[in-house]
Amino acid sequence: MIHTVRQGETLSIIAANYRIPLNQLLIANQISNPNLVYIGQKIVIPNLPDPETIPYSIHISVSNKRLTLYLNGQVVKEYPIAVGRMVTATPIGDFVIVNRQTNPGGPFGAMWLSLSKLHYGIHGTNDPSSIGKAVSHGCIRMFNKDVLELSSLVPNGTKVLIRP
Repeated sequence: MIHTVRQGETLSIIAANYRIPLNQLLIANQISNPNLVYIGQKIVIPNLPDPETIPYSIHISVSNKRLTLYLNGQVVKEYPIAVGRMVTATPIGDFVIVNRQTNPGGPFGAMWLSLSKLHYGIHGTNDPSSIGKAVSHGCIRMFNKDVLELSSLVPNGTKVLIRP
């Protein structure tokens, strides 16, 4: 996939967001000096498909606490979610799923889907009563059965659009 450099980003930040080693990013982009990046620069993210080739997309409404799954632009399913508290708000923006882990343990429930923003993801929960509330540290929480269903449908590289 291709990432467009935004204000404030460095190659180290981009590598961390996509969970790849900086050296791998440098090699894939034939960059010898990691300090020479500019806003608008196109960076190849190796081993991640182009989101435009994936028929699924995920749209999240923070205010409505809903995750909507689309297939080829048509609504497939809506899920109730929990979102971040006011002081640890869910990030607004366009992201992709970069990797996943089954049964990550602790409060993350049955599945973790990493977003292309370090420390944020879509995951299950060990506290189902939290769904429908603004209680997380910024992640998107789902019922375990829902996140397992979602993760069985969407591949890494799927677009995740988070709106207020």
